[in-house]
Amino acid sequence: MVALDLLLAAHRAYLLGWDVGRSASPDLVTYRSDLPHAPLNGVLRVTGHAVPDALAEARHRLDGVPRIWWVGPDSDAETAEALLTLGAVQVAQMPIMAALIDQVATTPVPAGLHLAEATDLPEFVAAYARVSGIAPDSVPAVVDREQAFAADGTVIRLAGRLDDGRIVGTATAWLSHGLLTLYFVGTQPEHRRRGIGSALTRAALDLARHRGVRTVALTASAAGEPLYHGLGFRTVASFRLLSF
Repeated sequence: MVALDLLLAAHRAYLLGWDVGRSASPDLVTYRSDLPHAPLNGVLRVTGHAVPDALAEARHRLDGVPRIWWVGPDSDAETAEALLTLGAVQVAQMPIMAALIDQVATTPVPAGLHLAEATDLPEFVAAYARVSGIAPDSVPAVVDREQAFAADGTVIRLAGRLDDGRIVGTATAWLSHGLLTLYFVGTQPEHRRRGIGSALTRAALDLARHRGVRTVALTASAAGEPLYHGLGFRTVASFRLLSF
């Protein structure tokens, strides 16, 4: 299994790909997309900073946008507790999960589902926006940021379609730091519990394996954690997500 520090570095690299370039410091890593969606603006790591000073600086850098603070193993100990005492609010705890690709269970592709790389970016973004809580009127701005995405790695966007062409599931495969990290894995609500998310995950794993990648990582929601445990992923750490 790849070391935890590489998993965290790959995660930082992906979210920094959304950054509009207003901040860069290794001890207080922030990213700002300017999109009205909290997970696309935030703090990724703080080290060697007094938390009150870090909070003031983060609020300055991210003023005017919804944002979250990812408090994980790459931040100083007690960061979350210090932020809570200063008025931050914990909104979620997300497990960091990983697996060796060759040890992840195989899953069948549901009948009538076709998996392929997405070529229509607005259609793809509209599909994951609906699942991720991105407002419909924000989709054009998200498309613009996706088109401008720039980071040390490769993004491959996978779509699951029905016979009529409708996208019913999405997955973004991020290849960086020698591993695969998954984002925007989601199924349209009316098509859930059919194995679409598992099939998209498997397709992303196969794509990465063909490129010589051996390890996959992701951050799971509470609903997704049992699914990934069932596929063979294990929890290696967690993020506490705080609004501030």
